[in-house]
Amino acid sequence: MPSDPPRRRLKPADRRAQLLAVSAQLFAARPYEEVLMEDVAERAGVSRALLYRHFPSKHDLFAAVYRQAADQLLAETRFDPGDTLVDQLIQGLDTHLDYFIANRNAVLAANRVLAGDPVIQTIMTDELDALRAQLLNVLPLADEEAREAVSGVLRSWLVFVQTLCVDWLTRQTCTRTELRDVCVGAVLGAIRPLLADDPAPDWPR
Repeated sequence: MPSDPPRRRLKPADRRAQLLAVSAQLFAARPYEEVLMEDVAERAGVSRALLYRHFPSKHDLFAAVYRQAADQLLAETRFDPGDTLVDQLIQGLDTHLDYFIANRNAVLAANRVLAGDPVIQTIMTDELDALRAQLLNVLPLADEEAREAVSGVLRSWLVFVQTLCVDWLTRQTCTRTELRDVCVGAVLGAIRPLLADDPAPDWPR
């Protein structure tokens, strides 16, 4: 009887990356409760002991997956002053909606199953703070007072967008484009009174 081929040895960083990739697929495909560490190990072709050496628990594994996703979303969200504000908002929202739709189970796990978990909440807060800082850098702010006022509005708007998108993943009461345009319209309406110049004079179209 032929023996199984030897397991391919990887450097620790490469093995971690492989485990995260496999785990991201499983957390996207299944509800959080249905993803087992044994399944991850089997799919990755490693022993459970090796998996646990990298990630001591499923919670640690999911947090690492979600942190990686948040970092990737930030890298893919480009706020370019050369584009109109509306174009920048649409690009950023589309990037996030693409991820939310493709990884519905993971997003619902982070926002519903693990709601209130301090590690997951820190990941979310860090990403929202980074997005807020990027937006502030492309807005026509007259002075520090305006910056502070707009910053507070953006903080609330980003939480609103997050909540709205999670609710939409649960029950899609409008189209994706309508959802995105609601988010764009909400922030434009909120910041216009705080700016000397209208950042999107052509909106609504």
